[in-house]
Amino acid sequence: MTKHIHGGDVYKYDHCLDFSANCNPLGTPQSVKQAIIDSVEDLSDYPRVGCGPLKEAIAAYEHTKKEYLICGNGAADLIFSLSRALNPKKALLPAPTFAEYEQALVSVGCEISRYYLKEENDFCIQEDYPDVLKKEKPDIIFLCNPNNPTGITIPQDLLEKILETCSIQGIFMVVDECFLDFVKDPDKHTLKEKLEKYPGLFILKAFTKRYAIPGVRLGYGFCSDREVLDRMEAVTQPWNVSTMAQQAGMAALKEAEYVEAGRQIIFRESAWMKEKMRQVGLTVYPSEANYIFFYGPEDLFERCVAKGILIRDCSNYPGLKKGYYRVAVKLHEQNKKLIEVLEEVLL
Repeated sequence: MTKHIHGGDVYKYDHCLDFSANCNPLGTPQSVKQAIIDSVEDLSDYPRVGCGPLKEAIAAYEHTKKEYLICGNGAADLIFSLSRALNPKKALLPAPTFAEYEQALVSVGCEISRYYLKEENDFCIQEDYPDVLKKEKPDIIFLCNPNNPTGITIPQDLLEKILETCSIQGIFMVVDECFLDFVKDPDKHTLKEKLEKYPGLFILKAFTKRYAIPGVRLGYGFCSDREVLDRMEAVTQPWNVSTMAQQAGMAALKEAEYVEAGRQIIFRESAWMKEKMRQVGLTVYPSEANYIFFYGPEDLFERCVAKGILIRDCSNYPGLKKGYYRVAVKLHEQNKKLIEVLEEVLL
């Protein structure tokens, strides 16, 4: 298994402006910080098991049923508890994609097969994917939409074909929509409305990126199969979502204007950054999320760190080689600094 490396290592590279982790560029809302401060008064009590009020708030926000929800200590916690609950023997994963899927599956002894995304197709899943499913016959699949690290969405008609194929073949389908908040028309890409019809569908989401609170650890998932959710809860310790995280989540869900403001910054800045990055000779892919995937010199990471900029070296992702990178879309002055460093080290 490839060495487990993450973006956001601000502790090792504490002198750098961090473009390796992708969160809302506006930073943590003040209301969320205040909710965490206020929750200190409740630290002498155990957290609320089951996250009832938080689930009600999420259900209202997501326009879905509270009964379909499960909360976790970040989305990664749910990936691991789902893997333990289902205990699959074989999985099919795109390559490249988010590392935690493989890490969680391997931890329960699951065999991993890969569907390699090709550079000539902009690393997009192709129409042959349902046929590959029929051939490989996995117990479970994970799809990241938009994908990490490429930032590219799966066409909705293909996604629905995959869902139907999984239903017929008895394959459990997990769709990670954590970055869907940052695409232009998220409602056109989500599978939430398919939950009731397809009990073998699990949708993963998190507060981390939308509200810039990776340090809080708060994720949630949807599934209409109550037995699956019960099994997940049975393999999870009962106080896995802290009091602070629950209070932060309920405060965050009220920040509609903040979320939309962050989205508009990303749309505007992403277009500007992509053009500037192409001008310095980088190969830039059509990322749709709040980060940009690109190809450049093999030593670009080291060159940027020397200038105080931390980018995400993606060469540890299966299916990628040295020279592939990802950068977050941040505020304009920060993005200008990134472009200035790229111009300095490349031109």
